[in-house]
Amino acid sequence: MALELVTPFTKVELKTKEKKTNRKQIGILGGNFNPIHNAHLVVADQVRQQLGLDHVLLMPEYKPPHSDVKHTIDEKHRLEMVNKAIAGVDGLAVETLEIERQGVSYTYETMKLLTKKNPEVDYYFIIGADMVDYLPKWHRIDELVKLVQFVGVQRPKYKVGTSYPIIWVDVPLMDISSSMIRNYIKKGRQPNYLLPKAVLDYINKEGLYR
Repeated sequence: MALELVTPFTKVELKTKEKKTNRKQIGILGGNFNPIHNAHLVVADQVRQQLGLDHVLLMPEYKPPHSDVKHTIDEKHRLEMVNKAIAGVDGLAVETLEIERQGVSYTYETMKLLTKKNPEVDYYFIIGADMVDYLPKWHRIDELVKLVQFVGVQRPKYKVGTSYPIIWVDVPLMDISSSMIRNYIKKGRQPNYLLPKAVLDYINKEGLYR
């Protein structure tokens, strides 16, 4: 069947294979989630619905592989916030492999383990438009694209363009970032409505980002 996706930049028609009854279609949304916020949840939910995926797994990284390593809080807090954010939400779940494995969270190594563990699953790896330019620098990217189907979503202020095979999905553009939320809290401002109330309550209870 033909899957038609419309983005603010272009309208493309993608040929997609009919789902095989014995295979699952699972999305992966990785990130530092420091903290998780509503834009993350909108992306995960909209990609799941528009591509007809069985689930989207939110996967907190242990240590980002970027050269400019982020200053982040303990993984136990980030994982707990993700769990609170998706509690009771249909179609969203957590993947803890990178936290359990520890070390640098290279996507290739993670997806190699997941595809070996779950050979009956087709994985769709979700990235924002801001990450597309970095794809050539990703660890073993040419092998990674053979393991997963990349799914790109638009982000405010970023233009898109790549030679790598990506399915572009149109989602509402929300100019929210984890760094924005951290700065709000550091300045004594409550980031109401930018992240789930359960997550904000946890941040306040634990005194995070002060």
